[in-house]
Order: sequence, then structure tokens, then C-alpha cells
Amino acid sequence: MRIETGLRQANDNDDDDNRVAKAGQRSRGACTPLRDGCAERWSWNALDRSPEVRVRGENRETVLFHPTWSNGASGVRGTRSMRHGVHYWEIRISSRLFGTSMMFGVASPAARLHVDAFVNLLGEDEHSWALSHKGFLWHGGKARPYTKPFPENECTTVGLLLDRDCGTLTYFKDGHCLGVAFTGLDQDRVPALYPAVCSTAAKTQMTLTSAARSFSSLQDRCRAVIAALLRSQKELAGLPLPHTLKRYIGQSLPRYTMTPRSVTVETKTFSRTKGVVMTTDVAALRHR
Repeated sequence: MRIETGLRQANDNDDDDNRVAKAGQRSRGACTPLRDGCAERWSWNALDRSPEVRVRGENRETVLFHPTWSNGASGVRGTRSMRHGVHYWEIRISSRLFGTSMMFGVASPAARLHVDAFVNLLGEDEHSWALSHKGFLWHGGKARPYTKPFPENECTTVGLLLDRDCGTLTYFKDGHCLGVAFTGLDQDRVPALYPAVCSTAAKTQMTLTSAARSFSSLQDRCRAVIAALLRSQKELAGLPLPHTLKRYIGQSLPRYTMTPRSVTVETKTFSRTKGVVMTTDVAALRHR
């Protein structure tokens, strides 16, 4: 599989050039990498990890690498398979940022997540693509310079914008776009991709702080609007709808807070939480 990295590389295929250009247009706005979409619910997979990784938090949003000491590289995949559309997520790295390699990227199910050696685990072969905290992009066992090394022992937020339609992966650092890093990640070439992180450093921690995706259809968009007007799965269960449709809507129920005649939907974008007030009369909706 031939994957090209960096913006400076030319591509002989006009279609790939168009994909990169389109992806670049999508990622120019450092404040809104995903302009139109909804929250995406996934977590780190406690069943798909290195034995040296601990998954923590109420929503399994935090991973702790090498709780005592480290003798190699350990990783974990996310629970969401990203097969199509545009996905964006942010990872907050704790102040313990150091060591041989701390990496953030995507991986297929075939990528290994543990090795008793201090190596760049993600990107070691054709099954994963990642950015190291030292500023290098890794894929196929080869590294390419991409950005400045991250300052050690400082909290940093890394954003990843995966566009499966264009086949690109773009990185953001503390809200600033670093440019397209990888191309060739469209579904035809790579059927299944999962978010993935790894670290060689002891007692290092990464937290998934936000995740969003593009709408896949008008039906998907309508589901997000309906889910934003509901307070709980229990309220959804009381609606006079077919079971299949209830289950479909329930997959997108957001977090919320209630006011007397409105719903405040909690959305997370670039590590900020903002309330979007839905002025629709929810009480009236429930009695229709």
C-alpha cells in the first residue's frame, strides 16, 4: 500500500490532488475544523489495548500508560470504526510529555499495540499512521519531518481531522492547523480505521476531550435534531415510535441540561464547552 505523507510531495494522480485540495479547504479554519456535524460518542477500548494500558474515567475517556515503570511501547485503539465521512477528535496530553515516543493517529485492526522495546509503535508498518511528539510522521516504518517537537513536560492538546471521503488525515496542535499529514486513507484503500494512541513513557496520560463527525445523510441530520430535544433514554422510550427508530435515535442522545422551556445541548469543540439553546417547546413536543 502506497501512502504519501506531507504537503510537499507531488501526486501523479489528479483525483488524489483534488482530494488534498478539498481537505485543505476543510481544515483551514483553526477554530472550526468540522463546520457542520454533530457529537460522536466513542471511547478508548478496554478490550483492545496493551496490558500496560489502563482505561479510566466514567466514559472511558482517559488512558494511563505504564502505571509503574516502562519496558517498551504500549497502545490502545478507540471503540469507533471510522469507515466513511469526516471525523474530528481532540486528545489532551498531560504534563508528563517525554520519552522515546508518544504518538497519536489511526490504526487498522491489524496494527499491534504492544512491544517490549522503545520504538515508534504506531506507523511501524502499513497498518497504522501517526504523529510522534517529536514532530515526525510515521507510516510503513519510515519517518518524515512534519512539525516542531512538542515542548516536554507541558500539557498539549492534539486534534485529528480524518476525512475518509478525501482520504486525508490533518493534525491540529493547541487549536492551530498543522496541515495535511497523510493521504490515501479513503475507504477503498483502507476499509477500517480506528483512533489510536501509544506511549513509551511511564505514567503518561492522554484524555479524549471531544469528538465530532459530519452528517452522513438527511436522516442522520434529522436524528441529531430530535435527539437534542430529548432528556434521556427513558423519555425516548415513551415516544410513539417503532423500536428500530427509537434505537437509531438513541445512539445520538447528547448530554444536556434543562431549563423550564428549552434544552441546552452540551457540545464540545476545541476543548471548549458551549451551550446551544434549542427554543423548541419540548413539553409540547412530548405531548404531540
